[in-house]
Amino acid sequence: MTDILLSAKDISVRFGGVLAVNKVSFDVKKGEVFTLIGPNGAGKTTVFNLISRIYQPTEGEITYLGQSLTSQPAHKIAALGIARTFQNIELFEHASVLHNLLIGHHTHRQTGFWSEVFFTQKTRQAEIKAREKVEEIIEFLDLQHHRDSLVAGLPYGVRKVVELARALCTEPQLLLLDEPSSGLNVEETDDMAFWIQDIKNELGITVLMVEHDMGLVSKVSDRVVAMNQGAVLATGTPREVQTNAAVVEAYLGSIDDVSSLRRTK
Repeated sequence: MTDILLSAKDISVRFGGVLAVNKVSFDVKKGEVFTLIGPNGAGKTTVFNLISRIYQPTEGEITYLGQSLTSQPAHKIAALGIARTFQNIELFEHASVLHNLLIGHHTHRQTGFWSEVFFTQKTRQAEIKAREKVEEIIEFLDLQHHRDSLVAGLPYGVRKVVELARALCTEPQLLLLDEPSSGLNVEETDDMAFWIQDIKNELGITVLMVEHDMGLVSKVSDRVVAMNQGAVLATGTPREVQTNAAVVEAYLGSIDDVSSLRRTK
């Protein structure tokens, strides 16, 4: 039995005359945190959009649990067991935290229109199950104090956690985190590292992450792919990638920067 959950093989995508992703290949193993790093414009989020089926690859293939993803429509991705957060928080701001999370769990509802209208026993059971799952995630991420609060009134850092919670409520096997530390202060970033580690270790969810904060990358990542100008520069452990000469030149700036980063770990 293979331990590969997601596999990208020579994926490329063009936007007009621009080659945004150029023959990128990598495998994400079950139970790991796998991170894409690189400077702005390297193609990291474009790769996420290919996996999420927002974009169609010009070339190459993406498989998930051994089946092709490139033939799947975007609206079926969550039901397959893939959840995603975004750089810019995408929540219903005038709904409560609880209702946002219930919406996240909706992908698992199997009740029909008339069952919902007449609130049949099957619908009641589905509602109870959804609320139980949502309450588990609220407790897991320490959101009890905010469960009935409107999202619009929450601090930015809390809203980041709420978006993470909503993704977890879809009960994914693979969680895509697009720059989870973006906009967070140092303490909030440390908390995010804690949540990511617990998501992997306690919930058994595989994480594929795009991230700029190299401190966070070093803390939580099992393996890293460094990209630049749409292509892969290096793949390996955080330490191996951070000391790769091509990566240092393209992204980290200098060997002195790498030495400084090591001293902060």
